[in-house]
Amino acid sequence: MRGRIRSTLNNSKALARLLLLSNSTLPGTPYLQWARPEIDRFLNQTRSMLFIPYAAVGFSYDHYTDMVKKGLDGTGIQVSSIHEHDNKIEAVNQAEAIAVGGGNTFQLLKLLQEQGLVTAIRERAEAGTPYIGWSAGSNVCGPSIKTTNDMPITQPPSFDAIGLFPLQLNPHYTEKTIEGHGGESRKQRLKEYIAINTTPVICLPEGTAVEEDNGSYSLVGNENALILSPSGERTIEPGHFEL
Repeated sequence: MRGRIRSTLNNSKALARLLLLSNSTLPGTPYLQWARPEIDRFLNQTRSMLFIPYAAVGFSYDHYTDMVKKGLDGTGIQVSSIHEHDNKIEAVNQAEAIAVGGGNTFQLLKLLQEQGLVTAIRERAEAGTPYIGWSAGSNVCGPSIKTTNDMPITQPPSFDAIGLFPLQLNPHYTEKTIEGHGGESRKQRLKEYIAINTTPVICLPEGTAVEEDNGSYSLVGNENALILSPSGERTIEPGHFEL
């Protein structure tokens, strides 16, 4: 598939600054090491970031926040976590930048919806506040979480997500299959989504991110990404691309 796919998108979407990472950690490297220079560059002069750790399952928000602080050590970026604030919506409204970490997408969206933070984050980002997500934090930036890889360990009120990015996202994308395993491949699963939905999916391999700067889109990293839509497939190379 070549050319633009904007005809399938919601053209009324407000502009925003987004950095949506496929993953936080590459094998054999410290937490956030590969992403740290991209986060630092993206934030530019902004040195304060509100972290949202709600995708964490099986470990504490304090531990998760400490991981992020350690991962960004040396950048001068000051990290506070939303769980440390009594008034969560006010914390979002006062944030200079917002970062949403990975984990379980269903748990993350459930808590965001229950605390009224979906609208708060959307409005803040549409007003120009930089948004950074990785894995589940990237998933919830799209129109819905229907293309997450995660198990639905809990049920959010709705699959509708923040809706800042116009495409569905599939982080950790791979076309590798396990020898002797009879289940569907990742691409087959995503094509099932495309068979009954119209919003295209951008598939982000490990070590890549999609960046939006007020309607201008770039693929960050050294690997190609893939866009799946009802009209076909399109390979995206690192650098600027059009929707």
